[in-house]
Amino acid sequence: MNKNKFLLFGFYVIPQLAFSVQKRPNILFVISDDQSYPYTSKYGSEFIDTPAFDFVANNGCLFNNAFVTSPGSSPSRASILTGLYPWQIEEAGTHASSFPIKYTCFPDKLESIGYKVGFTGKGWGPGDWKISGRKRNPAGEEYNKIKVKPLFSGISNIDYSENFRLFISTRKDNQPFYFWVGLNEPHRPYEKDVWKKTNKSLKDVTVPSFLPNNDIVKGDILDYCTEIEYFDSHLSKIINILKENNELGNTIIIVLADNGMPFPMAKATCYEFGIHVPLAICWGTNIKKGLVCDDVVSSIDLAPTILDAVGVYKKDMVGHSMLPYLTGKRKTVEGSKAFSGRERHSSARKDNKGYPIRSLRADKYLYIKNFRPERWPVGEPCCYDDKGNLKPLHSAYYDIDDGPSWKYIVDNRDVASIFPYFLRIVSIRPYEELYDIINDPECNKNLISDNNHRKELDLMRKALREMQQKTKDTRIYDDDRSDIWETYPRLKGDIHKFPDIF
Repeated sequence: MNKNKFLLFGFYVIPQLAFSVQKRPNILFVISDDQSYPYTSKYGSEFIDTPAFDFVANNGCLFNNAFVTSPGSSPSRASILTGLYPWQIEEAGTHASSFPIKYTCFPDKLESIGYKVGFTGKGWGPGDWKISGRKRNPAGEEYNKIKVKPLFSGISNIDYSENFRLFISTRKDNQPFYFWVGLNEPHRPYEKDVWKKTNKSLKDVTVPSFLPNNDIVKGDILDYCTEIEYFDSHLSKIINILKENNELGNTIIIVLADNGMPFPMAKATCYEFGIHVPLAICWGTNIKKGLVCDDVVSSIDLAPTILDAVGVYKKDMVGHSMLPYLTGKRKTVEGSKAFSGRERHSSARKDNKGYPIRSLRADKYLYIKNFRPERWPVGEPCCYDDKGNLKPLHSAYYDIDDGPSWKYIVDNRDVASIFPYFLRIVSIRPYEELYDIINDPECNKNLISDNNHRKELDLMRKALREMQQKTKDTRIYDDDRSDIWETYPRLKGDIHKFPDIF
């Protein structure tokens, strides 16, 4: 494995906590921006080095099948904060809208029982929480004043670790804390070919089968991994600060991503690389070292797990506390299914319409339902520029982050070997999709018409429908209630104008 040369680090209250700790545990919640499973060295990726993530996993639990509830950052983060599915939280369940104040977030619950709460980097967003009447970001009080000169272009100038040091220095004596470290990495853009500065090699890269296997894509993946390693270096510094303050043993550290990598067929989709993310949790001696969980878990389980650990927990929450499993009281994680979905991701269609999806990931299969299959899945083929002129064809697929890999596919779409990739990404999709994740983890073969999988399909259809009914998802309706999502405003980012021809 190549070693990175730039690493810089060496409601009700339960009367008694169920665990033998002298005080309530601290919560360190670390969330990267756009990182798919399996891009950490602990998961076996040989072209990335993440010793801090590996430290958390080695000293606690590594999750092999962790999923977020949405493949976009804003709804995914809102879901984590509320412990509710995106389709349960109105505007907060779509991208770049508002966050209704009636939905309580777990940091507020922690603060109400005496916790010092704060965040650095990216909290909830993109979106406008002020318009909803909130007095601060739903992730907590902001600590972003301390800056650092970025190592590379594309990397944030926020000094995450030093802002954490400032935060922890302002709390009262023995006051428990919750702190959200919202890294902006590995969100695009990247410094092109920055991997060459970090002793990496193209020959080590494994390219997902839904992308062309060439040096341009490999270099793009290595640039992405370089930003993950930068994120990991700050996590290492923060862990050292915990040690310096004698707080490591009593701090629950949760490390995950908000959604998948910013590449085609990943971020903004409910395919495996869009919703399957890294997750590791440790908590001193309360979680057995080296625990590995193969059960399917969801990010909606994190809020109940945190509230359970601090002694404030309503068992009628949608998610399930993982604490009984983490502390050895259960052999499996309750639930074993992960539901995800999306509505509008960017301004990619006429009248600001989205591309609604719901999905169910079980241990062997991924089932996807595209509720508006007549719409273009990654955006309409072209739009107008600022002067009202029609832009070139295939220039407006705004649900895909721009970058070298996507540009290469678009520019070479007429090449016989590249056209299948382009077609798979942009073409109209069927109403339903089913994938055998064991044999097809990169979701290349839709089994929806394969009678050999009829039993599994029927079970997953039923489970998804029951979940939608239970959580009052408006997408189960065939009338105007279903499209309430199209009425929620886009408050951040560009609004594009599209022709009627599509």
